[in-house]
Amino acid sequence: MLKVALLGAGRIARVHAKHIDDNPDSVLFSVSGSSSGNAGELAEKYHAKVLAVTQAINHPEVDIVLIATPNDTHADFALQAARAGKAIFCEKPIDLNIERVRACVEEINQLAVPFMIGFNRRFDPNHAALHRALSAGEIGELEHLQISSRDPSPPPQENYPDSGGIFRDMTIHDFDMARFLLQEEPIAVSAIAAALVNPKIKAAGDVDVVVVTLQTASGKIVVINNSRRSGYGYDQRIEAHGQLGCLQVNNVPATTLVKFTEDNAVQSQKPLYSVLDRYHAAFQQQWQAFVTAVKENKTLPITADDGLKALMLAEAAIESLKTQKVVTVTL
Repeated sequence: MLKVALLGAGRIARVHAKHIDDNPDSVLFSVSGSSSGNAGELAEKYHAKVLAVTQAINHPEVDIVLIATPNDTHADFALQAARAGKAIFCEKPIDLNIERVRACVEEINQLAVPFMIGFNRRFDPNHAALHRALSAGEIGELEHLQISSRDPSPPPQENYPDSGGIFRDMTIHDFDMARFLLQEEPIAVSAIAAALVNPKIKAAGDVDVVVVTLQTASGKIVVINNSRRSGYGYDQRIEAHGQLGCLQVNNVPATTLVKFTEDNAVQSQKPLYSVLDRYHAAFQQQWQAFVTAVKENKTLPITADDGLKALMLAEAAIESLKTQKVVTVTL
């Protein structure tokens, strides 16, 4: 049974706590949070200890450190855990500063500790099926990939300072998904964006509606569109077009019920509203994959290098938005 020190006690930490508890090979050993009340409540629910971060990371009984704290703390905690010889699961991004991430990844790779970044969407059964179909050549050579990701509503205002902006916080998932599906690295990035959804996001210096275009050396094109608002639910769709056909992953509705009525109306259900509902299976499978790799000393399916490369694409998008030019990247 692998003992897990959970750093963080917010929404995403609570998601991880449940999957740690549900998994037969892991147990929540401790919780560390900036709010002692939140940490205490979460620890009590899962019969865990409340420990300070340093105490948790260096505790001799801890096998895994799971980092679910604000984005700008991830690298520091990851390095502390790596130096303590712990296996590490880290929520995205590794850090908000690209040079800090490079240094962190280099040291983690040198220390050779298990490290996995939290790109849960790779483990969604629908996305995994799309990946298998592309890999099997079911539509021949991929030519064009379109990824739509729109949140039901903007994040809480208190999250703005720590998020690093939409490209590092939200679009980074889509950058990783593009790399996962392309099976070829992008070499060019261009971005346009606006602040249309929430004036508080604009006041914080961020944007909330973006379109990013990626292109590979062979010419494959990816178009990513994001919005911080979707009044009809959590919009998650992918379309892959190739020389022999097209593959689609559509939204997951609350139910599959479709109503046909005599007044010529056809009514289906809206997409699931919450990321936690839409990607419940993905979070579960992600944790299982990590625990299995650690327990059996296998290669991890997502590495620190994947986290670095996704952030490099985010930085290129930020630069493109500022300069209004196409930015070249070497991943």
